[in-house]
Amino acid sequence: MEIRNKANRIRLLNLRTPQMRAFHFSWLAFHLCFFGWFGIAPLMAVVRDDLGLTKTQIGNTIIASVAITILVRLVMGVLCDRIGPRKAYTWLLCLGSLPVMGIGLASSFETFFLARLAIGAIGASFVITQYHTSVMFAPNVVGTANATSAGWGNLGGGTTQILMPLIFSGILMLGVNEALGWRLAMMVPGVVLFFAGIAYYRFTQDAPDGNFAELRARGELAEANGEHGMGASFKAAAKDIRVWALFVVYAACFGVELTINNIAAIYFFDNFDLTLATAGMIAGLFGLMNIFARTLGGIFSDLFARTGGLKGRVRWLFIAMLCEGIALMFFSQMHVLSYAIGIMLVFSLFVQMAEGATFGVVPFINKKALGAVAGIVGAGGNAGAVAAGFLFRSETISYQQGLFYLGIAVVIASLCALVVRFSTEVEAEEAKAYTDAVGEDTNAGALSLR
Repeated sequence: MEIRNKANRIRLLNLRTPQMRAFHFSWLAFHLCFFGWFGIAPLMAVVRDDLGLTKTQIGNTIIASVAITILVRLVMGVLCDRIGPRKAYTWLLCLGSLPVMGIGLASSFETFFLARLAIGAIGASFVITQYHTSVMFAPNVVGTANATSAGWGNLGGGTTQILMPLIFSGILMLGVNEALGWRLAMMVPGVVLFFAGIAYYRFTQDAPDGNFAELRARGELAEANGEHGMGASFKAAAKDIRVWALFVVYAACFGVELTINNIAAIYFFDNFDLTLATAGMIAGLFGLMNIFARTLGGIFSDLFARTGGLKGRVRWLFIAMLCEGIALMFFSQMHVLSYAIGIMLVFSLFVQMAEGATFGVVPFINKKALGAVAGIVGAGGNAGAVAAGFLFRSETISYQQGLFYLGIAVVIASLCALVVRFSTEVEAEEAKAYTDAVGEDTNAGALSLR
């Protein structure tokens, strides 16, 4: 059974439909999760001095912040298939707010490490965001919907770099010292996350025609057991080589973005002799590209599909990945601040377009196990961040060397996109679905304000 009545347009200013409410609440929730997930990153220079952390210890906390997300994303994917994205997001936001606020209690490397490990769970919000938009939007715009919702969510990585130093500075102006200031600053994203969870439960629904429980009661959606259960769903996704190819691809794009979010501020602070606020502002530019860059990746995926079908989507993914790796290698060699910023923005454009292109392909791999596929591929992003984290925890490898090696790895990983193939029958079926979704509306693939 298929989810029916998916939207074939993205009407940004229309909040009356369940599709657009899901779209806006999912990207906003993911944005706020980013705010909590990486809220401590732009303050790491202060935390480093307060807790006496070494470069290796900082690297270990970076790895911790993304490692646990691998497991939680795998679980969250199949959980969405079972209980629906609405309940899954509500629980994740409310429970995830606790360690975000609790990190302020850290008094040593060990407690700080454990807090960052626990906070990493909210990174699984990405899987729910992509799942929710995938079940709400038709094939002709699903790439754009997925890319835009995820991109505006990832934008939280940029706003965090800018806002957290300002929040921290505002707290210091009240007469609080730095050791207490960074702790109080982390209360802000934690409180916001909790109330966002309540709002998500109140204002969204799982699918266009209702929540999963209602659809199953009406016989419009298969029960989440047997061949449609969590175990069977995960097994079906895990045995598909294309899923693991996309796992590697996403490791080399979103994993790289997570790594940059963690090290950008301290990289510019140490290498270019900047203030903490200025370094945070520059690092924030990387994430701010998500306003449009990931959306472009999805738009191009949908456009390539118009003429090339699913093969076109895969072809575009390979191009975006290859350009990302080349741009990253160039960025690693920049020693002049203005050049470094310029090349960083080019690199940011391609890394985020590659992410959008990846989830322009994901919805077509296995519709019966969409949550499991999204979970495994999404986990790849964090696996990539963990692997990259080992480059930046070493005392013998500089950040610039690590970035260059990472660029080479991305170029190699781009070849995995070419492993993704579809049968002739699936190609024909999706081509028809694309045409049916477009219908008579020539603007169906575009973002609209109406």
